Amino acid sequence: MKNSLVWFRNDLRTQDNTSLLRACEGDRVVAVYCFDPRHYGKTEYGFAKTGKYRAKFLLGSVANLRKNLLEINIPLLIFEGKPETALPKVVREFSITHLYFQREWTYEEQLVADALTGNLPSSIEIVETYDQFLFHPADVPYDDLSEIPRVFTEFRKKCEKYGNIQQPLPLPEARPGEPLDTGQFSTQIPTLKALGHEVFEIDSRSAVPFDGGEDAAWQRLNDYFWNTKKLRHYKRTRNGLLGTDYSSKFSPWLANGSLSPRSIYAQVKKFEAEIEKNEDTYWLLFELIWRDFFKYVSLKHGNRLFLLDGILQKTYSWQYNDAAVQNWINGNTPYDFVNANMKEIAETGFMSNRGRQNVASYFAKELQQDWRIGASYFESMLIDYDVHSNWGNWQYVSGVGNDPRDRKFNIESQTQRYDPDGNYVAIWLPEVKTSK
Repeated sequence: MKNSLVWFRNDLRTQDNTSLLRACEGDRVVAVYCFDPRHYGKTEYGFAKTGKYRAKFLLGSVANLRKNLLEINIPLLIFEGKPETALPKVVREFSITHLYFQREWTYEEQLVADALTGNLPSSIEIVETYDQFLFHPADVPYDDLSEIPRVFTEFRKKCEKYGNIQQPLPLPEARPGEPLDTGQFSTQIPTLKALGHEVFEIDSRSAVPFDGGEDAAWQRLNDYFWNTKKLRHYKRTRNGLLGTDYSSKFSPWLANGSLSPRSIYAQVKKFEAEIEKNEDTYWLLFELIWRDFFKYVSLKHGNRLFLLDGILQKTYSWQYNDAAVQNWINGNTPYDFVNANMKEIAETGFMSNRGRQNVASYFAKELQQDWRIGASYFESMLIDYDVHSNWGNWQYVSGVGNDPRDRKFNIESQTQRYDPDGNYVAIWLPEVKTSK
């Protein structure tokens, strides 16, 4: 008898989920999600590792996953504890023969996976799957990770020409028979307070006032693509700053795996076939390839993603000035545009791509503060935090990563270009009088 256990990590979906679909080939299937206490402590820089915005979004995502799994007759067991402690208990209780999970390769995640597998009987068949890519590692035109180029454009062009994108996998069929008795194990989801945060209301100015979970992800995709057809204007509006619709806002669901990049790709291609194909529709795919690129950079360079001198091993005169860091966090800098963006992330857990580039450039290039402090703050605050994109982008902007030109943003000219009338600053800094 094949008894399968699916350990959900950053793949909180039932559609296009390789681990889940393969597990469903067995006789019995049970699923587990762990609220690992290590995710709710402090970083080495003193920030909450998972801030309140992402924690709330995650709780909604897990609740929705539990509902969708029950619809195919699979229980989701919930633990507030370490996976390497919780999962062996499930393995014993349900006589598990096969364990399926999404492979993560960054340092902390790999330590957990190693600790878990070390606590399991050798008879368990363990199946790890790369399931967070647009271009799966088996389908990129590189024979070895060492061949991944430093420059994005080279990676993109080669993948577009020679790479392959797999079709999304179907939703598994409902399991036959009575629901599995979960026995001693809980399926209850902890409260936000249990994760160390007070209950809060979403700010009315938020650009991401969305619920977590697979259902909300598909509702957003259907609205952005099919109801409003705003995908037709994506490239022209993506550098916007205000509102929910200047960009797709898929990033929070992509980050915790409630929505897969393959599913987005398939829907873009459907849109291009049925509605319109233009530079805007292509540009959404362009951004998904950027996301892949940082994952491959992370795969290639490993822990260099988190080191001060970066993947380039380049030395600068980095500083640490607590007052400068706090003024940046609090939005108390000489630039209203920086301040407004820092107020937005503090009040909503989100910031536009344009804003992120500017505030990071100011922190690293003008203040010359240790860029890892800024990256760690973003890790804490962002609702769409992705370890590869966050740390890769911070390296890129700070001059120790993949930017071949080592640019510094001119914040005044950026303000004139992207907020010429001061509307964005006025929303987040109403005390500032802007001239038109």
